This record gives sequence, structure tokens and C-alpha cells, in this order.
Amino acid sequence: MDPVVAAYSDRAAEYTALLGSMDAVDPADRQTVDRWAAAQQGLLVDLGCGPGHWTAALGAAGHEVVGIEPTPAFRTLARARFPAIDVRDGRADRLPFADGAVGGVLAWYSLIHLDEDGFVAALDEAARMVTPGGGLLLGLFEGERLETFEHRVVRARRWPVHRVTGLLDAAGFRATEVSTRTTPPHRPPVAIAAVRASGRR
Repeated sequence: MDPVVAAYSDRAAEYTALLGSMDAVDPADRQTVDRWAAAQQGLLVDLGCGPGHWTAALGAAGHEVVGIEPTPAFRTLARARFPAIDVRDGRADRLPFADGAVGGVLAWYSLIHLDEDGFVAALDEAARMVTPGGGLLLGLFEGERLETFEHRVVRARRWPVHRVTGLLDAAGFRATEVSTRTTPPHRPPVAIAAVRASGRR
């Protein structure tokens, strides 16, 4: 089993109890995601949906949305908690959607455990399935350089914004908005919104 999937499998119930509800979401994050989603057209993919709370919230807001989650324990919890949502197995670099079939991808802190090669592969896969003009919203941890840190579940990475926007550009996206906020203990979160260009560079 993938070590990240294994780590989240071991702590899925604990994670869900602590963070698996919209009540646990920072209001600024909720506003960022809601505003982004409202600007998208067509199917939304909640990539790495965990216990399904964002998938359910987006669906309740009227969006057509599919949650993608590689961790079986999370899929089980999501389906039990939100029976109406569509949650499917999948990986960030291999997703069950046709080319150009998706209106937008939400990757809200679901790519933070990837190394650079994995991150690039995930952006390429998003670019493949997002229609031109569609969107991508990333939630990440910002750092002055690409570096690992000890996340409470499994090792994760901080990313410099300029490096992410460069990789987005190479994948065929154009970054349109960057928003940061400061939270202790020195793991500043950053949201980066991007639009799928009409062609790959």
C-alpha cells in the first residue's frame, strides 16, 4: 500500500473526528472555495476528498461534484456520512475522467504529500481532464523553498508560490489568484487559483 494511503488509513477515524466537517473549516477557506466553485461550469472534482465534507458541501450548494479518494477507509466514511455524494477510487496522477470532461478541480491540501515529480504528474492529469477555461484551486502550505516538514499524519511539503505558478504554467494552466493567511505554528497556508489555457505550452 502507498505509505500516504497507509498513514491516512490508520488515522482516518481520528482525522474525520477532528477535521472532517465544515464546522472545522476556517471561514476564509470556505469563502475562497465557495467563490471559486461558483465561477466554474460543469462537473467539479474534489481531488483527495478525504471523509467527504467538501464534496457534500459543494453538492449542497448545487454543484455537480465527484469526490476522488485513494484511501479506502475515507471512502467508507464519506459514503456512510453523506450517502448522497458520489465518491470514487482514484489517484491524482490517474483519474477516471475523459479528456476535457471536467469543469474544475479542487485539490484542497490533497497534493501536499507529493514530491515534485508527483506534483507535476498531478497537474498534468488535471490539465488533461479540465476543459479550456475551466479551473483548478490548490490548497498548499507556503515556504521560501521546497522543503519537507513533519505533518501530523505523514511527511508533507511546503512550496514557494513562484515555483507552483511556474509548474502550473508548464502544465497548461494560468495562475489567476494567490491568497495567503498566517496561522501558527509557521505553516502559512496558501490558495492558488488557475485557469486551464486553450493549449499546452
